[in-house]
Amino acid sequence: MGGMRTASGVLRFGVFEVDLRTGELRRQGLRLKLPSQSFQVLKLLLEHPGELVSREELREKLWPADTFVDFDHGLNAAVNRLREALGDSADSPRFVETLPRRGYRLIVPVEWNSAGSEQLSAEPGPEVQHVSWAPPARRGYSFLTPVNLWLMVGGVIALFAALALLNIGAAREKLLGRGTVPRIESIAVLPLGNLSGDPEQEYLADGMTETLIAHLAKISRLRVISRTSVMRYKGTNKALPEIARELGADALIEGSVMRSGSRIRITAQLIYAPTDKHLWGESYERDLTDVLVLQSEVARAIAHEINIKLTPQDQTRFATAHPVNSETYELYLKGRYYWNKMSGGNIERAAAYFSKAIALDGSYAPVYVGLADCYVSQADLAGLPPREPYRRARAATLRALEIDNGLAEAHASLAVIRAEYDWDWEGAEIEFQRALELDPKLANAHRWHAVFLAKLGRFKEAFSEIEIAKELDPLSLPIATSAGSILRYARRYDEAIEELRKAIDFEPSFKFAHVELAEVYALKGNRGNIKQAH
Repeated sequence: MGGMRTASGVLRFGVFEVDLRTGELRRQGLRLKLPSQSFQVLKLLLEHPGELVSREELREKLWPADTFVDFDHGLNAAVNRLREALGDSADSPRFVETLPRRGYRLIVPVEWNSAGSEQLSAEPGPEVQHVSWAPPARRGYSFLTPVNLWLMVGGVIALFAALALLNIGAAREKLLGRGTVPRIESIAVLPLGNLSGDPEQEYLADGMTETLIAHLAKISRLRVISRTSVMRYKGTNKALPEIARELGADALIEGSVMRSGSRIRITAQLIYAPTDKHLWGESYERDLTDVLVLQSEVARAIAHEINIKLTPQDQTRFATAHPVNSETYELYLKGRYYWNKMSGGNIERAAAYFSKAIALDGSYAPVYVGLADCYVSQADLAGLPPREPYRRARAATLRALEIDNGLAEAHASLAVIRAEYDWDWEGAEIEFQRALELDPKLANAHRWHAVFLAKLGRFKEAFSEIEIAKELDPLSLPIATSAGSILRYARRYDEAIEELRKAIDFEPSFKFAHVELAEVYALKGNRGNIKQAH
């Protein structure tokens, strides 16, 4: 590019100034938060005002050839963050103009001041002179004496500082050039894309989606939609606002996963659903052994961006994330991937992966919970006598709790075993309460607890619990089927039929809804409908 110059001082444009030596962007003297990659984009644009800075040049500068990155997403996120800091818009740009498929251009004059004063401008113009301002001389007494002037300046600075500290009327965001963040109380993580180009790596993208959901669910003040519901949107072409409406979410997380050897890169962006507005985006790269720590970082960053303060309990939950053996974790993710398919052959395959993970490293508690889930599912799917599968499930669950007694999923599994196999109602209730205390957003725990309460005739509590499960996982077929079961226990057969019909219409091949519907028809005396239900 002609006329390129590398400046090394303070650059000014509009109400902003950039200190290239310290890497700071300031607005009227106030420092603005700007990620490193966004700052590098700004620096390149400032060095070439009025000229096209191509996407290829940005790639070479920000992401060298040996860097592992989803370039398009990374660059778009960096430019979006830059525009947000400047209060700019891609549709009506005042600072950064997009040249589709080519690159970006800075469209404002730039002043450069290092040892002296120079100008870098989008268009030729007169030399800029830097002068000091002083009040005009007046006869008689002037209120603007040096002492009074300094008192006024000090008062204004103190007022701005107080407003920013107290954030009165969102003053902090306005002073820092950041738009008001919409109120976000619920969020859904859409299935992360698999950018490896290898279908065999699909389990990794699904697993990263599920893990991120679990970490966000640790934030007590945020409602997070469960995995079962969000995975229905894998590969969908639906508009984001439409998806959010169907899930009842204020915001969506979308992104991708890319793997190279033992390294993994996760890119994520936060979208405010009603307006489809990009609020935040970032890329993270780690070794697979640190992926759980990485997911905690992402969840914390999202909490910060939507102005949700983490409680001490939240902080404690995040502190439990530790590195895990990469091969063990991969086997666990593969096990969960096949278990979630909920069919006989896939359950067997999942159990094999969980068993292999345990043989490799028996210290990772979630693997034992996965194996227990397989044993219970095998009994349910094959109609086997529950004695042997539940005995194995109990052993696996107890081992998980020996390793990590704070694992909510393990307490929930043990509660089901206590209820369904031991008939230990008091023990089951204790385990359900412990699971929900550890993770109030564990949708399956609410579902299982609801069915347990219905079997005891505690219908008011059961209906309350199943509604919570629906709110957390609105498109879950197992939850919809359990809702039908609870209505059956309450002898509200017509409502049960309606609930189960909705589930079957949504997914005609879901076996458990058909079995439950047949039972309802049998109890109601509609013998002619039993065969149809099957």
